Amino acid sequence: MRLFLVLCLGLMLASCDSVSKVLKSKDPEYKLRKAEDYFAKKKYSFAQQIFEDIMPYFKGTQKFEDIYYKYAYTAYYQHDWVNAENLFKTYVEVFPHSTRSEEMEYMRAYTYYRQSPKPELDQTNTIKAMGMMQTFINTHPGSARNKEAGAIVDASRAKLEAKDRSAAKLYFDLGQYRAAATAYEAVMNNYPDSQESDMYLFMAIKSYYLFAQLSVEEKREERYGKVVDECTDFMDRFPQSSYVKEVQQFLSLSQNQLKAIAHEPSKTPA
Repeated sequence: MRLFLVLCLGLMLASCDSVSKVLKSKDPEYKLRKAEDYFAKKKYSFAQQIFEDIMPYFKGTQKFEDIYYKYAYTAYYQHDWVNAENLFKTYVEVFPHSTRSEEMEYMRAYTYYRQSPKPELDQTNTIKAMGMMQTFINTHPGSARNKEAGAIVDASRAKLEAKDRSAAKLYFDLGQYRAAATAYEAVMNNYPDSQESDMYLFMAIKSYYLFAQLSVEEKREERYGKVVDECTDFMDRFPQSSYVKEVQQFLSLSQNQLKAIAHEPSKTPA
């Protein structure tokens, strides 16, 4: 094992020394050949250093576009998403009429998707990825990449939905029923094509009912009335839902509460 580590270290030092010698060369064409050789061998860190060194020399030549193209990918293949995004963006700006510009637009959006974190974390990059992929689809309706772009849009939307769903559940678990009801309704409205729309409205109803139960006397009538309205809306929207029976129970309970409130002494005309 120790011998293996020593050999690996020796190879790394030899490679670094080789790159150093290339960088010291005064021949840009030789440097370009070495950079392309490293790139082909997937030694992206070495290729990146040399491409960066020779770009000023080749700027304005026919070779510059291909150099910049590979240079951008050296960052991508090293998972340096922030740098790769900027390089893909710059490529499109510098070479707007290139046959590769569509690819670069897609890859720029894809770098944001690769930076998309777990649902419970900040989703700024997820939102950017979804928006940019949708723009790509709209801008390039005939692109062969649209199937993949559409899948990323769907995956990003599902992640955002999961985050919003978790936030609504947290409100409910903390007993903040008014906030939970509002949050669940927002999830339902923001993701109208979700397979869980009926669950979101059911949880909103449940939250409204529990909120009504905890309300002061003068607010109960209004809030049980809200539950009745939401239950009626649910039955119209989701008549075949597996939650129908439970919704009917909340409807009946709320109607009974409203009847009881109506017959309280304070509600009886003098």
